[in-house]
Amino acid sequence: MQLGDWAARSAGLLRDGCGLAPGSRVAVLLPPHWRTAAVLLGAWAIGLAVSFRPRATAGLPVLEPGGDRPYDAVFVTPQRLDDWLEDVPEGRHRYLVGTGPGPLAEVPLGWLDWSIEVIRHPDTPPDYTAVRPPDPATPDGTSYSAWRRLADAFVERCDLRAGDRLLVDATEHEQPLKWLLAPLAAGASVVICANLDPAQLDAHIAAEQITRVY
Repeated sequence: MQLGDWAARSAGLLRDGCGLAPGSRVAVLLPPHWRTAAVLLGAWAIGLAVSFRPRATAGLPVLEPGGDRPYDAVFVTPQRLDDWLEDVPEGRHRYLVGTGPGPLAEVPLGWLDWSIEVIRHPDTPPDYTAVRPPDPATPDGTSYSAWRRLADAFVERCDLRAGDRLLVDATEHEQPLKWLLAPLAAGASVVICANLDPAQLDAHIAAEQITRVY
C-alpha cells in the first residue's frame, strides 16, 4: 500500500477508533520508519498535537506543557516499552508498533497491536475538518505553519530539490523534520536505512539511485 493509504487508516483509527479531535495529544516513541510516518501524518491530518520522542531522549524529563499528564494516545515500539531506561508516558489508548512485517507475536495486557487495529479503518480519508495553519502541531505550541517554515528552511539549507531521492541514516537522524517533513516539503522521496554501514554506502547509493545523503 501507499503511505497515503496508511496515513488515512491511521487518521481513522485516531478519530473514529479513539474518538480524538483537534487539540487531543498523542505521544509517539517510534524510530524513522514508514509506519511512523503513517502515524504522524494520520495524527496531523486530523489536527492532533504530536509529542515526538526520539530514542536519544530516553530517561530525560519532558519539557512541554502537560508532559506529565496522560496522553490521549501513545505509540511505542516493543523494544522501547521493554527498555528500563525509557519512561513511556501513560495514555488512554496505547498501541505497540512493530517495525517488522506482519503483526506482533506477543502484545502485553493493556496494549493493542497497531498493525491489526489500523487495518480495520478505510484507506480513503473521510471529510475531516480542515486543519488551520495557526493550530498547534506539537504540545509545546509550535504551529503547523511554523513547522512548515522549519521544513522549508531545512530544504534550502540542504539544497534538497523536487525529484531527489534521499538516503537517511535512521540512527543519526531521528527527528521527523529531517526524514519526513523536509522531503515532503521539497517533493523528494526517502530511503530510510537503519545501521547504515559506511563501507556499503556507495552500494546503497547505486542500488537505490540516491541523489542526496544525510
